[in-house]
Amino acid sequence: MAPRVKLEKAAWLWVETVKPEDIKHEHIELAYRINIPACKRGICRRNCKGNPNCLVGIGEQVWLGEIDENTFHNIDDPNSERREKNIFVGLTNLGATCYVNTFLQVWFHNLELRKSLYQCQNSRLKINYEPQSICEHLQYLFALLQNSNRKYIDPSGLVKALGLDTGQQQDAQEFSNLFLSLLEETLSKEKNPNLQNLIQQQFCGQFFYVTICNQCGRSSTLPSRFYELELNIQGHKNLTECITEFLKEEKLDGENRYFCENCQSKQNATRRIRLHSLPPTLNLQLMRFVFDRQTGLKKKLNTFINFPEQLDMEPFLEQKLGIYELSAVLIHRGISAYSGHYIAHVKDALTGDWYKFNDEEIEKMEGKKLQLGIEEDIAETGKTQSRKPKCSKGYHCSRNAYMLVYKVQEDESSNPSRTNVEVPSFLQKLVDQDNHKFEEWCMEMAHMRKQSVDKGRAKHEEVKELYDLLPAKDELYEFLPLEWLKKWLDDSTATKEIDNSIFLCSHGKLHPDNMGEIKRVSLEAAKLLYERYGGGPKLDGSSLCRDCVSERCRVLRLKKQLDEDYKEISNLVKRTTSSDGYWVGKPSLRSWRQLAMEQLEEDEQESKHSNGQTNGQGPHTNNSKTWLKATAGAEDEMKTFNEDIVCTHGALSILETERKLVSTEVWTKLREYFPRAPEFTHMQEPCRQCLTLEQEEKDNEAVSKMMALEQKNQLLNLFHEKNRPVLTKWPQGTDKLYIVPLFFVEEWRKFIRRPTKSSPVSNVGNSLLLCPHGGFMFTYDSLINGEAQHIALLWPSEWEVISRLFIVDKPIAIHCVRQTESSMTQYTTQPDLCWECRESFLFQQQRDLREYTQATVYVRKVIEDKTMAKDGAPELNACSSEAEEEREELPKVDGEKDPDFITNTMKPGSIRRSTRHRKLRGEKALIVSANQTLKELKIQIMHAFSVAPFDQNLSIDGKSLTDDSATLGSLGVIPECIICLKADEPVTDYAAMDDAYQGE
Repeated sequence: MAPRVKLEKAAWLWVETVKPEDIKHEHIELAYRINIPACKRGICRRNCKGNPNCLVGIGEQVWLGEIDENTFHNIDDPNSERREKNIFVGLTNLGATCYVNTFLQVWFHNLELRKSLYQCQNSRLKINYEPQSICEHLQYLFALLQNSNRKYIDPSGLVKALGLDTGQQQDAQEFSNLFLSLLEETLSKEKNPNLQNLIQQQFCGQFFYVTICNQCGRSSTLPSRFYELELNIQGHKNLTECITEFLKEEKLDGENRYFCENCQSKQNATRRIRLHSLPPTLNLQLMRFVFDRQTGLKKKLNTFINFPEQLDMEPFLEQKLGIYELSAVLIHRGISAYSGHYIAHVKDALTGDWYKFNDEEIEKMEGKKLQLGIEEDIAETGKTQSRKPKCSKGYHCSRNAYMLVYKVQEDESSNPSRTNVEVPSFLQKLVDQDNHKFEEWCMEMAHMRKQSVDKGRAKHEEVKELYDLLPAKDELYEFLPLEWLKKWLDDSTATKEIDNSIFLCSHGKLHPDNMGEIKRVSLEAAKLLYERYGGGPKLDGSSLCRDCVSERCRVLRLKKQLDEDYKEISNLVKRTTSSDGYWVGKPSLRSWRQLAMEQLEEDEQESKHSNGQTNGQGPHTNNSKTWLKATAGAEDEMKTFNEDIVCTHGALSILETERKLVSTEVWTKLREYFPRAPEFTHMQEPCRQCLTLEQEEKDNEAVSKMMALEQKNQLLNLFHEKNRPVLTKWPQGTDKLYIVPLFFVEEWRKFIRRPTKSSPVSNVGNSLLLCPHGGFMFTYDSLINGEAQHIALLWPSEWEVISRLFIVDKPIAIHCVRQTESSMTQYTTQPDLCWECRESFLFQQQRDLREYTQATVYVRKVIEDKTMAKDGAPELNACSSEAEEEREELPKVDGEKDPDFITNTMKPGSIRRSTRHRKLRGEKALIVSANQTLKELKIQIMHAFSVAPFDQNLSIDGKSLTDDSATLGSLGVIPECIICLKADEPVTDYAAMDDAYQGE
């Protein structure tokens, strides 16, 4: 079958010769592709979405022919979770608990330990009994391992009671020691004396430290208990060498000399370990995980160690003892001490068979022999791979074994009760309950499998019955969604009711654009599917939409005609037009072809439930703030043809330069593409409201210019900042100066410079400088010490002008009173200073300086008491526009120099100093808080300047900062201040200095 795009194009080839008004039913069927031949199975590889009659490749291949019933479900056989006969129970790995599982399996196979543990009783009633303590959880776990029907069980109860992190692998050897100690402490509280000493009886041995003085020959012994022997394996090949080194004699000399009580002084001596007694269960820890002094981390020794199945310890003892038999080998697979996997090889005490315990998986070894197998296959880290040495009969060799468990060899005729371990009734009851839950789960899973199979069989019969009926073979047919048919044939999803509503056009019929998402089926098949699944609306032969086909025909014909009309309209527009015609916006005229193409494409891809508007339709809105909107970028923003000459009132725009008069012939052709575009004849008058607003705007601009010129002429010195009074040098000839907010003066200057762009200033707003009681907030001293940045001083003559031109809420003046007798000068303000509010203001100001958070301070590095950069040189990375923002154009004003002209008055072209801090080269900004200590600040400075804290000499305004424990607030470090840094000498290892300084 042809590709989908070719089928869609072929469906509309007839529009080239047929006009919309000449469309017949055969053209509608061509548009809906009713008569395209259906595809055959085996020829068509996948479904043809462009062919509504193609019913191949929609999922039917799964159901046709014989089907394996296992495909009807995804439920595993519950019996795969059942424990096999004569196989032990596994333990679930909870994330990183494989090391715990290996020890639990080893301890479970210690029959004496298991039997004794079952004898532990508690005072709680056994009705609704649930394990709580660690010992109780271990009892229950052992009972499950013994009699559970499950293939593996969950040890989370015990792990949770132990408080272990299931996501982090702990040290296995340390866990073994801690767990046995914890179990020993728990059992020591039992009333039964045999239980009290259970751990000691099973695992505890004794040796002596024997020390002999070289001077007097005196021998001293120090007894010590052990639960396992920690054997060094480095440099050894077999277990005997490791034990021999453990017991070898050690010389005590030099600083390690021994204090002899007989000699009453430190003497050279020898010391060795003498084994006194060994436990029935002998745990030998092979020290594979050792500390590496070079890296400061643990590492694993992958040394091969040879060990026997039968271990004779008599050569190492002073008394006779039986032979030990190997009962367990604990393996660590991996090359790192911090990762890897733990497994255990354990010998069944009853049968003598060896089993490999790998979490949930249990494997029985063949021939009752220990087979380490792939546990020895690990990646080599060195350049040369070490070969596994040959082992004699009765010996094994491993480079991953980290613990060997030996048990005293017993006669087979020994007490049979020691091997007969029965689960107590109160624990068996819990096991039975868990087995019952497991059997119920198995039955539930089996039932679900059966339900899925029955459902699949019924679906199989339904598909075989209906699929052959689907193809439409006559004029009686209906349409069904392709996706619904696929889901009907997909057993993994539930079949919902049929929904055809998304395929409807705006006329309530089938949209021709949706033929790729729908299939034509027989009326008989559609009837059966609607009866079984419901839904709608039903779409049949009467649902083919003539209106949509006619519209598409019109659009396609216009798209083909567009190029010809564009050339013709371009030629017509170039000709001289008469005095009659129609107004068209110049942007619209320039881009009409693009707008027409967009409109035609919108119509062609129109949604079935279209709620959009076509070009030229709907009210014309304009969100501009004024009636006169700039037309720049109108072509980019324009969505509707000819909307660019429509004003905000919906009438013809008054901008004659933005529109052009075209002939009636041109307008007629444009109307074919934009039937709803705004229409204005040559007789149409411009909007009267816009003309009125335009005149009012011009009048207002003229008034503003006159007002600005008048105010500027009356306050010329204030505008140019010339001949300004200053408080530090009180001007002669006046005893009063007036005060206004600096904000008022700045806003007034903006208006004078651009009267048509800025709003005129009407109020002075002196209340900003007064407290709620009406008092003045500043003193003469505070004004000359920095607070004058908020005010502007006026001459009395300027104040008279301002009082006449602006609304003054409250006059503020400062008086200079000279006392002739004492030659003293006093300064007073009107209104008077409000001391209460002034003190409150100062208190809050000081509080803000002491209790700040996330404030900025600047640290400036100096060399030989000179800053690294001149004050006038801004930092290289400062924005270049910063100076431009601060540069203000000042016109030249003729006038004589006045002695009262302040020294910082700006000249034309000068740069106004910003109140913002200007960073210099060698200076960096740091974020600090008042409660931060000087020590913490020095660490910040170290990272910023690479200067160690003890090489830093910090000062503010010449005052040194030395107390590292003091807070920045108490040291007088305030926001925006500059801290000088002088370094004694450079230090390179700043990371080490950071650690050292932090740890002080």
